[in-house]
Amino acid sequence: MKQQQISEFGQQPPQKPVGKFRMLCLKIGKRNAVIAASVLILGLAVWVNWMLFSDPAAGDGYDGYDQPSGSIQENDNTQTNQGTYFSATQVSRQRARDEAIEVLQAVVDNVEADEAMRAEALAGIASIAEEMQKEADIESLITAKGFEQCVAVLNGESISIVVSADSLQAAQIAQINEIVYAQTGITPAGVTIIHK
Repeated sequence: MKQQQISEFGQQPPQKPVGKFRMLCLKIGKRNAVIAASVLILGLAVWVNWMLFSDPAAGDGYDGYDQPSGSIQENDNTQTNQGTYFSATQVSRQRARDEAIEVLQAVVDNVEADEAMRAEALAGIASIAEEMQKEADIESLITAKGFEQCVAVLNGESISIVVSADSLQAAQIAQINEIVYAQTGITPAGVTIIHK
C-alpha cells in the first residue's frame, strides 16, 4: 500500500546509502576479487620461498649471476647442522609448493571462474608438479653419484644445488652440471652449486 501511495505522488522509495567499500566490491566483482586474492597468495608463497632459499651472505639473492660457468659457494657447518639444514629446506620447499597448489586448486574449483582462468590454474599446477619431479630426479641422480645429501631448487631458467661435501672437485662439478642439463636443459651458467 505504501508503494502505491508513493508511486501515486511520483516519488521513488528512498534507497539505502551504499558505502565506498561496497561500491568498490561491486565494481571489481567476485570473479576479479578471487583472481586478485589468488595472485596475492601465490605471490606471498613465492616471497616465502625466496626468503627461505636466499643466502644472506650472497647479498642480493642472485647467486652466481655474474659468473658464466656456474658458481660454487662454501659454507662451513657441523655434521648436525647439515642434516638439519637439508631436511628443513626440503620441508620448507614442500610447504611453499603445497600453498601455491592449494591456491591454484581453489581457482580450479571455483564455480564462478571462467574456463580461461581454470586452464591457467591447471597449467600452473602442472608446471609446479613438473618442477617438483625434475628436482626429485636431480636430487636422486646426484646422491647416486656419491653425495650424502642434496637439495635442488629450480627457479625458471636457473637452479641452485646444495650438496653435502667438504669440497668439490672439477669432475664432481661437471657431473652435477651434466645431470642438471640432462634433466632440465639448464646450462652451467644457470647453475649455482653450494657445498655444505
